[in-house]
Amino acid sequence: MSGTTGTTERQATNQDAPTLIAHRGFAGVHPENTVAAFEQAATGLDVRPEMVEVDVMPTADGEVVAFHDFELGRVTDAPADLADRFVWETPYEKLTQLEVLGTGESIPRLADVLDALPPEVGVNVEFKNPGSTGVRPRENLPRDDRPAQRDLWLDFAERVVSTLADCENDVLVSSFAEGALAAVRAVDPSIPVAAVFAESVADGMEVARRYDCEAVHAPWNMISGTPLFNAEYGSLGPYEDVDLVETAHREGRTVNVWTVQSWYQAAQLRRAGVDGVIADYPGVLQFGDDAGLADD
Repeated sequence: MSGTTGTTERQATNQDAPTLIAHRGFAGVHPENTVAAFEQAATGLDVRPEMVEVDVMPTADGEVVAFHDFELGRVTDAPADLADRFVWETPYEKLTQLEVLGTGESIPRLADVLDALPPEVGVNVEFKNPGSTGVRPRENLPRDDRPAQRDLWLDFAERVVSTLADCENDVLVSSFAEGALAAVRAVDPSIPVAAVFAESVADGMEVARRYDCEAVHAPWNMISGTPLFNAEYGSLGPYEDVDLVETAHREGRTVNVWTVQSWYQAAQLRRAGVDGVIADYPGVLQFGDDAGLADD
């Protein structure tokens, strides 16, 4: 585990194309968070990412698995009695019997994902849940609440860090949950971390500063100065008009943006100076930063 984000060198000028980060292994073209997705993203495409993003949470018996949702129903063939069960309430052996999106792929362990990646491809490990309904993501926590939230994540953070110990890939840990970032810092301060923003630029930056995050991860409609700013994106926004890219770069933090779906979004974000795009599709950067765009 080399412990770098892979993009900090170009923060000052951002003259190169942004880092391409394969969201869940390019979930737009592959079955998300499966070994096959990560293998194909890393080695099977003409356009290959510099980093992949994988979501992690625990099983009932302590394994660390790659899975995004809390419940099993959306992406697996779980029977009715399992579809609404939380992943962390389910033993790993039971999870291996489920099929992801009708592809024949099963839910893998984080260790299996790492084994499938060549060492030159970085890995962004996003902490989704430590096995508790008591976590508080998307919050800038009050001081008195921070220790308890950190403690909820500590055991899980130790398991993930142990899994990453022999990893040769560049590693970045990210989370919406402040408690997860605090736990990773407590377990191994050398691992780069990223605060994932959702509710507020100001609150997100406070969390990033609190844990000296090497990176910040923002939704694409949070980047001011672009036509994307405060565009409709699910329930996200509207946001305060703060130049997040300039602010983060001034403080030495990389800005990666999620979840980019089109070349147009990627081109606008590149013009704004972001360092990375977390994308569902591999071709979003192929047309460059100015292709087909009128001057603002």
